[in-house]
Amino acid sequence: MSATGPVNGGGLRARGLSVGYGGEPVVRDLDLDVPPGGLTMIIGPNGCGKSTLVKALARAVRPVAGEVLLHGRDLASYRGKEAARHVALLPQSPIAPEGISVRGLVRRGRYPHHSLLRQWSPDDDAAVGEALERTGLTGLAEATVTELSGGQRQRAWIAMVLAQRTELLLLDEPTTFLDIAHQYELLELCAELHREGRTVVAVLHDLNQAARFASHLVVMDAGRIVAQGAPGEVLTAELVADVFGLACDIVPDPRAGTPMVVPHARHAAVVPGGAAR
Repeated sequence: MSATGPVNGGGLRARGLSVGYGGEPVVRDLDLDVPPGGLTMIIGPNGCGKSTLVKALARAVRPVAGEVLLHGRDLASYRGKEAARHVALLPQSPIAPEGISVRGLVRRGRYPHHSLLRQWSPDDDAAVGEALERTGLTGLAEATVTELSGGQRQRAWIAMVLAQRTELLLLDEPTTFLDIAHQYELLELCAELHREGRTVVAVLHDLNQAARFASHLVVMDAGRIVAQGAPGEVLTAELVADVFGLACDIVPDPRAGTPMVVPHARHAAVVPGGAAR
C-alpha cells in the first residue's frame, strides 16, 4: 500500500510536513490525506511522531516546514474560533480548571460557537446534553471533575470535544485511563460518529483495536508514514515485525473478521528430547 495514500481536494491534508521541538524534527517531510468521513487510526512505536502529527493537524504545534490544509486552505490562516468550529482536539492528559463541574467542562466545548452577537442558546444546551448522554455522564453532570475516577475524567473530556460539534475530531490516545469495557464503548462511539459522517482521527497503541475499528489505518515509524490503507491490506506479520519488532501471526478476529495480531512466544518451550514447541 502506498505511503502517500488517496488524494482528495477537501478535508484535512498535510503536505511536506515537518514538526519539531527545537531539535531534530519529530515528523519529517510527511504527506497525509485524511479520508473525509473516515475513521482513521494512527499506530506506531513510542516516539515515532504520532502525537506530534495529530497536534500539527489541529495546529496545536507549528510546523517547521510544510503545511496543513483544511478544505484547501492553510489551517494557519484560520482565526482561532473559526478553526475550532471545524477541528476539535483531545490531547493527552489535559488539565481541568480547579473546581469545575463536569457540565461546566463540557460547556467549554461550545465556546468556539459564541461571539458578541451569539451568546448561550438552546442549541448549546442540546449539544451539551447530547454529549453527556453519549459518554454516559448525565448522572455525574454536577460533580466536580476532580471527584471523578481517571476513566470518568477521560469521558468528561471526550464529552467536551463532542459538544464542540466539529466535522473533524482528533483524539490523541483517547482510551488512556479507561478500563477495557469503556475502551470498547469509546471506540464504538467513534465508529458511530464515523457512520454519521463525522471524520475521526485517533492515535491508538492497541493494534487489534485499531484494526477492528478503523476504516483507514496509518502506520508511522521514525517520523514518517510507512503504510496506510484498509486494515486488512496494511496489517501484515512482516509490517508488525519491521515496525514494532514483534514476531507474530495475523489471523482473522473471530468476531469481526478484521486482522488480529497473535504474538509469538518470546522463548519456545522445550519438551523432553530437545524438541521445541
